[in-house]
Amino acid sequence: MSPAAVESPGVGTAVPVREGLYGERVVAVEPGGVEYIPEGERHGRPLQLFWTWMSPNLEFATVFVGCIGVYLFGGSFWEVALAAILGTALGSITHAVLSSWGPRFGVPQMVQGRAAFGFFGNILPAGLMSITAGIGWFAVNSVSGTFALSALFGFSYQVSLVIIVVIQIAIAFFGHNLVHRWERYAFIPLAVVFLVACGFIFGHSNLSYGFSAKAPLAFGGPIGAFLLTAGTAFGYACGWNPYASDYTRYLPSLSSRFWTGFWAGAGVFVSCVVLEIAGAALVTVAGTRWLGTNPTVQLELAMPKVVFEATLFCIALGAVSANALNVYSGAMSFLTLGINIPSHLRRAIVALGFGVIGFIVAYTGNNGPGSKYENFLLVISYWIGPWLGVVFVDYLLRRGRFGDESVFYDRRHSNWAGPIALVVGGVVSIYLFSNQALYTGPLPLRIPQLGDLTFLVSFVVAGLIYYVLARGRLARSQA
Repeated sequence: MSPAAVESPGVGTAVPVREGLYGERVVAVEPGGVEYIPEGERHGRPLQLFWTWMSPNLEFATVFVGCIGVYLFGGSFWEVALAAILGTALGSITHAVLSSWGPRFGVPQMVQGRAAFGFFGNILPAGLMSITAGIGWFAVNSVSGTFALSALFGFSYQVSLVIIVVIQIAIAFFGHNLVHRWERYAFIPLAVVFLVACGFIFGHSNLSYGFSAKAPLAFGGPIGAFLLTAGTAFGYACGWNPYASDYTRYLPSLSSRFWTGFWAGAGVFVSCVVLEIAGAALVTVAGTRWLGTNPTVQLELAMPKVVFEATLFCIALGAVSANALNVYSGAMSFLTLGINIPSHLRRAIVALGFGVIGFIVAYTGNNGPGSKYENFLLVISYWIGPWLGVVFVDYLLRRGRFGDESVFYDRRHSNWAGPIALVVGGVVSIYLFSNQALYTGPLPLRIPQLGDLTFLVSFVVAGLIYYVLARGRLARSQA
């Protein structure tokens, strides 16, 4: 057993403790992988989570969520603004709850999922998380940051991409402490510049802009546009949910659960709502064009050149801030698959590997955001919705008690109710309610005003299925 485990007397001997000494050092590679964080290594305070979750959302990918609500779905400014608030609020509340579990359990978010899905059943959500975070989100944010850097300095796409990717990988490679420190200092210029930029956007916008039937996906009328935007905003906010405890597990175990969740959720909510509403306003600025163009360049029509250039720089900075988390948590999820890498730097090695793969995807997919981005956000909610339903119902059935955390690492632990609920809930809801370019279910085809309710339906259906399948077993185990 690691000497550090002696400082965590409530943890059983079957729980692997992260080796090495890390403490609060910033310029040091975080050792270990997805093991339990002993009390002697705990540090930090809940307030730091506000900027940790503000900074990664202060980027153009967030702005673009509001943009597509108007130009792609055809919604009016006020419809899209209200939908962004609703969708983001739902994703922020779930993020707050999950973040509050980190100090108590001391393990990454996807490791906690082993209780609900079993050790090997958890490979399904952990694998999906590895792909969406370490590759999918990494590529999306790298592309938006690269476009901004290219527009600002005139670099080629390839050169800008290399600069963005190298910085992102370096931060994630060093690990937890540098990630938090980076987000803290990046928050200052990001908040100031985007606040000024939003002021100019609203000053040049036409907030009376109404529903546009000419939008590419403007079927279902205003209600359909509202629900599609709400689903996309939820997909963006809840996309962070499987990361939540990764950035709170180092907090002391006695940290306030309320404030831990509050600051984490507030960081996601405030940043997403402000920039998504600004994105909706940007589309209404006279002269902006959104099909077949570099979307970041449209900002220049709403603000002075000096503000535009500062905004481009912060778009690139925000993309780096987001991808530092994507690569770090993508590596965590990959290690949660149970793959043994015999090195005390296994997390750092995996982070480097994800950075390389993500670079290749971003390099070959430089067509810019658009309908593919909307599809990606909705697909994220398609698996995260039922995953959340299973995880929350499992937590409630257990009344928040998981014993000495050994259930998170026991390879013999199985709970097939979790994977069954996730798959059935996801497949049924996608088949019936999916509403996007790749596939439209029978209900939206018949009633276009439904928009896309997949995320909500999958959450409820998967949660109910898990409750029925697992209630008796978990009741006996709790007794």
